Amino acid sequence: MKSLQDSVVTALDGSEPEIFPYIPYILQDLWEIGASPDIIIDLIKKHKSDYKNLVVLDLGCGKGAVSVNAASKLQCRCYGIDAVAEFIKYADLKAKEFSVESLCRFEVGDIRIKIKELNSFDVVILGSVGPVLGNYFQTLTSLSKCTKADGIIIIDEGYIDNDNTFSHPLVIKKDEMLRQINKAGMRLNDEVIFNRDENENQDRYILDRLTQRCLELIKLHPDKKELFDNYIHKQEYETELLETKIICSTMVIKKK
Repeated sequence: MKSLQDSVVTALDGSEPEIFPYIPYILQDLWEIGASPDIIIDLIKKHKSDYKNLVVLDLGCGKGAVSVNAASKLQCRCYGIDAVAEFIKYADLKAKEFSVESLCRFEVGDIRIKIKELNSFDVVILGSVGPVLGNYFQTLTSLSKCTKADGIIIIDEGYIDNDNTFSHPLVIKKDEMLRQINKAGMRLNDEVIFNRDENENQDRYILDRLTQRCLELIKLHPDKKELFDNYIHKQEYETELLETKIICSTMVIKKK
């Protein structure tokens, strides 16, 4: 099993574990990290009812943007887990700001371990964290144990179109994804595909903020210039892939 730091860095499109202590500084300008709260909330509203009685598990919750917004708009209860302590502190502050601290509980932890002791959630969210729990078959097999029989799993992730010859070590083609979902005893019930043109400005804003913070860190830690330069280059590469090669999708997956 990868170290927790390795897993977090990979989920945030990094390649060097040494960047981990600097992640809170680099991402300080961003509340939403990856998954869109609005899209996820719309999908919850579409596929579930009786919102006030829903119990939501937000794995790799980051700074709590999805959980806080869901609790605020749906009055559901949300439990978020993330490995970065600074993110959890920020999530707690946002829950108070939105007056949903009684509905949201955030915890620092390793989701790979925590999911083994969790069950009976109406909605389980895995938002833009990559293959932290393994491939789709392994991930869904684990998440199935956390989810009620009539519950839904929402995964925000990218895949490669079947006709595209491009390959990526962490991203699979849609046919293979569907095969693994089916093997796990589940089905892809719904999905929202991101419009590349509409998201380009947001992607570029995020890249600009990350770059600026990395440049500041280079001034503070000139001996680590290569580390921060490499992170910038990796972010530039991943942003280009999102805009040209990879289909970004928020998927609703249900048990058969």
